[in-house]
Amino acid sequence: MIALHRDDPQILGPLPGPRAREWLARDDQVMSPSYTRTYPLVVRRGKGSMIEDLDGNRFLDFTAGIAVTATGHCHPAVVEAIRTQAGRLLHMSGTDFYYTPQIKLAERLAKLAPGAEPKRVFFTNSGAESVEAALKLSRRHTGRPRVMAFTHAFHGRTYGAMSLSASKPMQRRGFSPLVPEIHHARYGDLESVRALLRTVCPADELAAIFVEPIQGEGGYLVPQADFLPGLRTLCDEHGILLVLDEVQTGIGRTGKMFASEHWNVAGDIVCLAKGLASGLPLGAIVAKADVMDWPSGSHASTFGGNPVACAAALATLDLVERKYQANAERQGELLRAGLEELATQHPMIREVRGLGLMIGVEIQTNGAPDPELRDRIVDLAFHRGLLLLPCGPSTVRFCPPLCLSRRQVEIGLGLFGAALSATDSTPRSFTRQI
Repeated sequence: MIALHRDDPQILGPLPGPRAREWLARDDQVMSPSYTRTYPLVVRRGKGSMIEDLDGNRFLDFTAGIAVTATGHCHPAVVEAIRTQAGRLLHMSGTDFYYTPQIKLAERLAKLAPGAEPKRVFFTNSGAESVEAALKLSRRHTGRPRVMAFTHAFHGRTYGAMSLSASKPMQRRGFSPLVPEIHHARYGDLESVRALLRTVCPADELAAIFVEPIQGEGGYLVPQADFLPGLRTLCDEHGILLVLDEVQTGIGRTGKMFASEHWNVAGDIVCLAKGLASGLPLGAIVAKADVMDWPSGSHASTFGGNPVACAAALATLDLVERKYQANAERQGELLRAGLEELATQHPMIREVRGLGLMIGVEIQTNGAPDPELRDRIVDLAFHRGLLLLPCGPSTVRFCPPLCLSRRQVEIGLGLFGAALSATDSTPRSFTRQI
C-alpha cells in the first residue's frame, strides 16, 4: 500500500460516508453549535499534506488545520520530539518554575524575531491569548488607554481580541459591551490612520496599533508596499507601539519566517501561534526587552509554554529554517502562477493574491463578491478530494502545509480547476449533505 503522504486523493463513494455519518450524528448531540464546520469531514489520520477520513477517503489538504500544521501532519521529527519530551515531563507550569525546552524556545524566538534590539518572550496557548497579552502589555507599558486596529481584521474571539477584530458581524453580535477605547482605521490606508489621530484618537493617548502584515480572515489581503513602513514611521513619531499579529502569517508561511520581513519592518511586539508547534497548542508574544517591563505577577499562564509544546516548536523551527520556508516560497510561486492561469479561463476569479503559501482567490459575479458561489466551489472541491477554506466576503484561501510538493501543487490545481468548471452544471442553490 502506498504511504498516505505520497498517495493521491481518492473518493470511494458519496460524502460523508457511513462511518462519518455516525460520528456527525453523535457530534450533533453534544458539541457547541457555535463551531463553524465548512463541510462534513471526519478525520481519522493525516500525514504530510494528506488527510484520510473514517471511511478511507483521502484528501489533499490545502488548509493545514487553518494554517497550523506548518511541517505537515505528523512529521516524524516533530512526533519524535513530542514522544521524547512526553516521556520526560508533561507539565510543570513555566510561569512558576523553570524547564529547559521553554528557555531554549524563548532564546530561539528572541533571536529570530526581526529587529536588532534584545527581546523577551511570553508564552500562551493560542493566537487569541497572544493578542490579549499584547493588548495588556501595550497599555501597561505606555500608560495610554487607546488602541487602534483595522477594518476586516481578525485577532481572535476572546474579549480583547474580539474588540480589536472587525471582520464579520457574527463574531461580535450579542457580546457587547466590548473592550472600550479601541478604534478602527481602513486597512492599507495610512491617511485613514492619520484622520483618526486628528479627530477621535489623540496620538498621545494611543498605546498601540495592532495590524496583520497580511490580513487572514479578512480575505488574505496584501497591503501596498508603503503601508507597514508608514505605520512604523508613524508609531516612532508618536511613541506608539506597533504590534504585528503574525499568528497566521508567521513561521515561514509567506516564504520568510515573519511576513513583516517582506517590508523590512520590525514590530515592538509580535504575536505568534498557529504554525509555531505544528499542531500542538502554543502561542507567544515576542517583545523588545525594554517594552516587556511588566512586573512579576502582572500576567501569567498555567499551560502557556508547556514543555511538550515547546519541544514540538523547537523541532518545527528546525524544519522550517532548514527547508520548509524556502519550499513555501518555491511552491507558492508555482501555485500562484497556476491559479492565475485558471483565472484566465474562469471569469469568476476576480483576483489571485498572497505571498508564499498564503494565497487568496477572490470569487465575484458581475463585479460583486459572491459568497454563495465561493462556498459552492469549496464544497465541490471537497467532493473531489481537495480541502479548502473560505475567508473574507468571497475568497477561497490556500494555506497548505509548508512541506507541499510540486506534484501536489499540480494535483491541487487540477482539482480546483475541476471544481470551478463544475459550477456551471451545479444548481445555484445547494445544500451540503451532513
